[in-house]
Parts: sequence; C-alpha cells; structure tokens
Amino acid sequence: MIQIQQSAVDSSLFGPSSLSKSQEKIFEALLKSPKTYVYQNKHQLLFEIILRDRIIHSAVALAKSKARFAIFRFSKCNEQFWVRNELGGFQLRKEVLPADAINDIFVNSHLYAFECATAIVIVFYKAVLDVIDRQTFNTLFSNLLLYDWHVDRDLGIKTKKGEDYLPGDCLYFKNPEFDPQTPQWQGENTIYLGDGLHYGHGIGVTTTEGIIAALNRRRKKFATKSAYLVPQTTRVDFTYLSKFASNLEHYRLPMNNEYLITGTLGSATFLYW
Repeated sequence: MIQIQQSAVDSSLFGPSSLSKSQEKIFEALLKSPKTYVYQNKHQLLFEIILRDRIIHSAVALAKSKARFAIFRFSKCNEQFWVRNELGGFQLRKEVLPADAINDIFVNSHLYAFECATAIVIVFYKAVLDVIDRQTFNTLFSNLLLYDWHVDRDLGIKTKKGEDYLPGDCLYFKNPEFDPQTPQWQGENTIYLGDGLHYGHGIGVTTTEGIIAALNRRRKKFATKSAYLVPQTTRVDFTYLSKFASNLEHYRLPMNNEYLITGTLGSATFLYW
C-alpha cells in the first residue's frame, strides 16, 4: 500500500501511463505490499519507481558484462580511473570524475574483477548516476571508494528486517555450512529483479531456488543445512536522493479502476491494490 501525505493528490498524477512496463510492475509491487510505503509527495513516489527500475537495469547490464567475480586478493580495475589499494578496493583517482569512473566499469568491464558486495554497490551508484544530474553526482560522490560495503553516506544504504521484497532491493542469501576453503561463498548478495529472479555476481541471473542451489554446491563436506534467503532488505535512501532529481511532472501513473483503489484519511491519500 502507498500513502502520500496529501489529502488531495493532484489528478495529474494519473492518466495514460508514461511508465515503462517494468516501472509499472514496480508500482504494482508497492501497491500490493502489506507494508505501507509513505511519501511526502508524488515526486518522491515517482523517483523511487524510476530509481528502482534503473537499479534493475544496471544489475542486468553488469550481469551481461565481462566483469568477473574475484575475492579481494585478486580484484582488478582499470587503473586509468581507479587506484587498487592494499585491501583490494578501488579508490577513485584524484583527476577522474566519479561519473566517468562508474561508467567505465560498464564500458571496459573486461578490466574489472570484484566480489558480490562491491558489485551491488556498483549497481547502486550506476543507477543513481542514470537518474540524477551528472554534475550533482560528481559533487555528491567526489571521493569514491569501491570496497565491500564501504559506501558514500549520500547513498544512504540501510538494511532492515522484513520480507517485503521489492524489485530493486538488495537481498542476502546465507550459506550456514559453507566450505571454509572458499569463505567467499558464505553468502550471496543479490539484486531482486522481480518475478522471482535475482542477479548475484559470480552466479548470474537466476531464480531464488537457483541462488540457493548454487550456494549449496559450495558447502563443506557432509553439510546438511541448506542456504536460505534472509528476511531483510538493503536499500538506498530513495527519499534523500529524490531531492537531487529533476522535475518529474511529466510522469503519469496508470489508473486502473478495476484494481487501483484510492482513499483519503485526514491529511493523507492512500493507494492500494
């Protein structure tokens, strides 16, 4: 369910949909969620839909790229844009713009190798770059370091408990009896693509069952405990980042009288399936 903190939502929010099919699916997922997602205005709602869609697009693009999976000890990067530090992380070169460095990962992907947490962070940065002004991106993320979950605070990544999995979320699969010889497979961070599909760096695009099966193949000898999806979600701060987005007034949400129900309570408008 969606709550917009306005008693009367501007009718311009609805009409012949200007959303793509994938964006409409994200809107439907928000509507169908048992959790109530609260927005101060329609701009915040539209921005989240659009950014989630770009997260999915960036994840699929990285899955199709030639970037390889590697533990930190064997990580690689394009040294024209990044300095590889002693931990295996990538520090932005001082003379390089953040937007150029993030884009290079997708342009010259064959020069890169990293593990799954760094892959998720790269996907998030690329998606944000695609939806906010380039100059603003360069200002916000001027000192980029790609290393595990070390991220710029302006990305606002937070992990919360719950099973309200939405397309564009980062989910985590835990492998409780992983092989100690390959600790990198103690779990897998994925981007949930919707329709039961995930992108996991080093595994690829597959179903929930496919991720679990891949991790189970990497357990210690005589293991009996299966890998499983942890009931939590990791997300960027959509509300904060929406402040840096351009005007979204031209976007319209699909108005389906058969399914979409609206109502008001006090100073809020509710949208639900």
